[in-house]
Amino acid sequence: MGTSDADILITVSDLCKVYRMGTDSLHALDGVSLEIKRGSYVAVMGPSGSGKTTFLDILGCLSRPTSGRYWLAGQEVSGLSERRLAEVRNREIGFVFQNFNLLPRSSAVGNVELPLVYAGVPRRERVRRARAALEAVGLGDRMGHRPMELSGGQRQRVAIARALINNPSIIFADEPTGNLDTHSGESILAILDELHGQGHTIVMVTHEPDVAARAQRAVSFRDGKIVSDTWQTPQKPA
Repeated sequence: MGTSDADILITVSDLCKVYRMGTDSLHALDGVSLEIKRGSYVAVMGPSGSGKTTFLDILGCLSRPTSGRYWLAGQEVSGLSERRLAEVRNREIGFVFQNFNLLPRSSAVGNVELPLVYAGVPRRERVRRARAALEAVGLGDRMGHRPMELSGGQRQRVAIARALINNPSIIFADEPTGNLDTHSGESILAILDELHGQGHTIVMVTHEPDVAARAQRAVSFRDGKIVSDTWQTPQKPA
């Protein structure tokens, strides 16, 4: 069965990212082309310096390619202004970072509602939606807690709730279990599994094979190039 254009959420064509360091050039990405279907779960792997985080930054509209083209949800975003890129990030993309990236002085609700502040949503509606998102990740009893009053796993749940608050087209997770113990990491992966089961598109950077095994597809980078791209049967714990 073929894949229609409507099935494709992300298309990148011949992406290159070059960092200039004096007279030297570092090719962090070197001619990367890829399509990602809606509703898929993709693990991006590779050793340190392979280009996987640079790739995720470009897909997440946090960085621009030096050359090449990028379409997200049918819109070419590789040449947009900074303001338009910020609008795309807020509307289409949810982020989950290894270091959580939470505001230390804000409550869980305050952190989760932040994307809605940028979107101009009225305060009462922001709080209602933030509370519902925290309930959905099992933190209904921690809404007023600040990040330092939460465990690592709970902080990552807050980050996931924040990523979901705008109902994004795609969730990017950068080493989401990297700072967590095994039990907390498993609970976060279980949430990502559930979100994928609900139809969310997930792209996750990881260096751990057992974490990558949870995805439908594994894309491996080395020296700025894709060296393997395989579909697989997701492996879940017994």
